[in-house]
Amino acid sequence: MSPRVRAGKKAGRLYLPRSMREAPPLDPSLLTRAPQARTALLINPFYPKDPHASFGKHVLTPTLALTSFAGTTPPHWSVRYWDENLLQGPPPTDPFPQVVGITVHLTFARRAFELARWYRARGATIILGGLHVLSCPEECAPHADALVVGEGVQVWPQVLADLERGTLRGRYEGSYAQGPLGEYRDEPSPRRELLPRSGFLTTGSLIATRGCHNRCGFCYLATDGLHIPYQTHHAEEIARQLQATREPYGVFIDNNLGSRRDYLRTLSRALARTEKIWSAAVSLDVTDDPDLVREMALGGCTSVFVGFESLTGENLDHARKKSPRPADYSRRVDLFHRNGIQVNGSFVFGFDHDGPDVFHTTVDWIEANRLECATFHILTPYPATPLFRQMDSEGRLLHRDWSLYDTAHVVFQPRRMSPQELYDGYAWAYRRIFSHACIWKRRPADPRAVPPYLAMSYLYKRSNRLWPFLIRHRLTHLVWRPLVEVSRRRHVRFRRRLSARLAAMPEVGVPVGGLC
Repeated sequence: MSPRVRAGKKAGRLYLPRSMREAPPLDPSLLTRAPQARTALLINPFYPKDPHASFGKHVLTPTLALTSFAGTTPPHWSVRYWDENLLQGPPPTDPFPQVVGITVHLTFARRAFELARWYRARGATIILGGLHVLSCPEECAPHADALVVGEGVQVWPQVLADLERGTLRGRYEGSYAQGPLGEYRDEPSPRRELLPRSGFLTTGSLIATRGCHNRCGFCYLATDGLHIPYQTHHAEEIARQLQATREPYGVFIDNNLGSRRDYLRTLSRALARTEKIWSAAVSLDVTDDPDLVREMALGGCTSVFVGFESLTGENLDHARKKSPRPADYSRRVDLFHRNGIQVNGSFVFGFDHDGPDVFHTTVDWIEANRLECATFHILTPYPATPLFRQMDSEGRLLHRDWSLYDTAHVVFQPRRMSPQELYDGYAWAYRRIFSHACIWKRRPADPRAVPPYLAMSYLYKRSNRLWPFLIRHRLTHLVWRPLVEVSRRRHVRFRRRLSARLAAMPEVGVPVGGLC
């Protein structure tokens, strides 16, 4: 029996209802009306959820890709947004759209193609974009009337204009450096009003920067043909966007908000005036500047997502990750904590220097350093990346079923353990990190922060039986909002105290207990 089959059986013991593992069916006999001119439907396809991780993370905040496309849609077009992962059934058909735009990623490419076939058979024009279109265009082309390769937001108006003139091309290529609308900062704001507010913890998704100063061999940013120069948006405009969401909490979905420290400082100062709280992914080297970490806290940052990846320096070197050395991780985590910022650590299992002991070693370190949250991944060689080429040349790829290239399945032969050992260790790490004992061990040192930390930990990490109900009935925002608002008010009070004492007490011990 293959490792992936056995792994599937183990996963089957966990709670994974049909709604979280299977896409909603498309009725093959459904008759639709003729496509309505100048109507567009933008779809984020369904993807199966990992039963080891929290189902809640999939409704934390919406992707901005499709709402950014909507932002550059000409005003004489009508546009709708549909995310199948909100469990509201298959995408709508009335009015039947003239154009269907579908984002295609590796793990849900099969579902994207299924949707494309269904709408195309009924007369819609299909436009496919996304990372999988860039890495595997020959696989995507048969399912589309046009492919958008690379940055698509700026070429989207041209696609629709060509369609109206009857001159639609089969392929459009967009540049991440500069397009017809100018640079990234010149693009119009995403159309967040299209989002179902009740379906997400917050609709305050934000992107202030593009790119990352790292180019790790295992990361999708290392995909061949993907060249994203690091760009920044106007800090005041990002603050205005957050204010306009009317949400207490914003989530930056940038690859690395900390690649330019001068910009992060300016952005933090602009965000401070909103009296909101926010979280972001940053590289650990932002802690090279303790004053910057304090500026982040004063600006409303309550949690950071940090890609530690590994506690073994050789793994980082092999992945070409520019990062502080693991021996210094603890000190840097403590710096975040002393400024009231929670840490969600990301760790990858399966590097060539990982043995069967890596799982216990990693979880023990997480507990010892009281990381409020942790996210685990199985090393996954994405197509057209250096890691994929290495694994392919060494004959270590087990298969090319893209639906399992989701960092929750083993798709290659590890060097120092079996595929089953890697999968079992990954599953054990999640069981341990979500256990009552581990949640308690990682509680904040400040007693005042413990109640909100426990409330959010249990809702996020131990409520997978509840999440499908909350998502399907659009209760996510309603349930989370009170917890978020309590956290926001608490941090606003703390920031005022810290600001008042900053000159006299530059190193202040502060409470931890924001959002993970």
